[in-house]
Amino acid sequence: MTAKRSRRKQTQSLQQRLTTCAENARERAYSLPPGKEREMLLRRAKQNEATSNLTDWLSMPVYPRRGA
Repeated sequence: MTAKRSRRKQTQSLQQRLTTCAENARERAYSLPPGKEREMLLRRAKQNEATSNLTDWLSMPVYPRRGA
């Protein structure tokens, strides 16, 4: 028997969720003293921003090049 996954209806786009998560991680990181946990939160914020930029780039329409 397979377990049923709980589904969640997303109200925000992926980019919005990633940006919000990055902002929250950055705020938490700046409230902490320098150390391992702070560095991990800053790394997570940077990764979320990069992923948001990638998803934005991938969702852009592709136009055929002229003369090709």
